[in-house]
Amino acid sequence: MSVLAEIKKPVEKEMSEFESYFNRTMKSNIPLLKIILNYILRRKGKQMRPLLVLLTAGLNGKITESAYIAATLIELLHTTSLVHDDVVDEAEERRGALSVNALWNSKIAVLVGDYMLSKGLLISVEKSRYDMLEIVSEAVKAMTEGELLQLQKSRKLNIKEDDYYKIIISKTAALIAACTATGAISATDDQDTIQLMKDLGENIGIAFQIRDDILDYEANGLTGKRAGNDIKEKKITLPLIYALEMASSQRRREIMSIVKRTKKTKDEINEVIRFVVSSGGLEYAEARMNGYRDKALAILDSYPDSDYKTSLKKFVYFTSARNS
Repeated sequence: MSVLAEIKKPVEKEMSEFESYFNRTMKSNIPLLKIILNYILRRKGKQMRPLLVLLTAGLNGKITESAYIAATLIELLHTTSLVHDDVVDEAEERRGALSVNALWNSKIAVLVGDYMLSKGLLISVEKSRYDMLEIVSEAVKAMTEGELLQLQKSRKLNIKEDDYYKIIISKTAALIAACTATGAISATDDQDTIQLMKDLGENIGIAFQIRDDILDYEANGLTGKRAGNDIKEKKITLPLIYALEMASSQRRREIMSIVKRTKKTKDEINEVIRFVVSSGGLEYAEARMNGYRDKALAILDSYPDSDYKTSLKKFVYFTSARNS
């Protein structure tokens, strides 16, 4: 049994219920939209975010229809962000399949993303879950701000460690925090508990993204992207930020000269990877990642033992130790 299958065990039945609930929302009478939505549904990924919503709901009370509403809102937002990201990045593939913009075009992809986002807003209004709508809207705002901050910083390539955390808290952690917050709010109205679960999600999200950035420097053939992809795209992440901080001014200039180039050779990318590895950038990033992982585990340890708690702890370890 895979680690993810183990994590899903306490909510297997509920995950199946959620899928049916979600599929019903992804229906349209417009023929083109119908075709595209079916295509998106067939390519669904690991569904880690709805899983996190349901486990958090179970940890804090009962899993009811409110949890399915929350998971659907999150999945619609997440899918929207992927479709829109592919347009922004001009990406032709997503999870080994053609992206919506590659199969149709960017205009259609943007409109499909807008449609899914509006469906999420409508569901929350129809079910009078304005509390969930507020959390999800805050996440959309944060994700947009994070993306724009990254674009602004990438132009000048002057990202410092503080900037890096601002970006990943907005871009990645905000959505994971929305998962745990909406999961909690579906089961309890205790504001301290909801805030605690939001903190849990933010710590998981930060650890998740740092692990993702470490993977870009590890050529293991499992990541679905080649090592050095971030360097190729001029993305300065935590391992490189630390290595640059530790380097002499001359070596820093040499490395930044490579990073700034629009076209880089394989040897140049490998030089940057070797520089980061030899400077201890990966160890530093891993230590920071483990710090956020341990904060998440400490929050879970404040709860009594249960299958939900066990699965959530496994989830935390999974996100910080995964190879893809």
